[in-house]
Amino acid sequence: MSKVTSKLQVTIPKAVAELHGIVPGSEIVFESAGESIRVHRVCEDTVEYQCKTTEIEFRLRLFDEATERQQKRVASQRALQGAEKHRGWKRADLYSQGNGKDSGNDGNTAR
Repeated sequence: MSKVTSKLQVTIPKAVAELHGIVPGSEIVFESAGESIRVHRVCEDTVEYQCKTTEIEFRLRLFDEATERQQKRVASQRALQGAEKHRGWKRADLYSQGNGKDSGNDGNTAR
């Protein structure tokens, strides 16, 4: 967590700066996103992404790359938590519970 100084300055944590390639002299942009603030590093050089196409194609490629990284992150978190193991039940089991005669619902009652 960073605090805002009296001059409205914010310190970027070292680990975050290193992860995103932010070094002294890097340009960053603050963008309002509803009740949040996004911080973007200005990439002056598109060669880093090997993209010499139109801006929309460039943005779509960035989105695809970010999506792939997120999917890998989620998969690794699930593996660490043991979610890859069988739970002993299936999603369909959740819907079949309570639809029998034991629950008093004959299936014709609107909810």
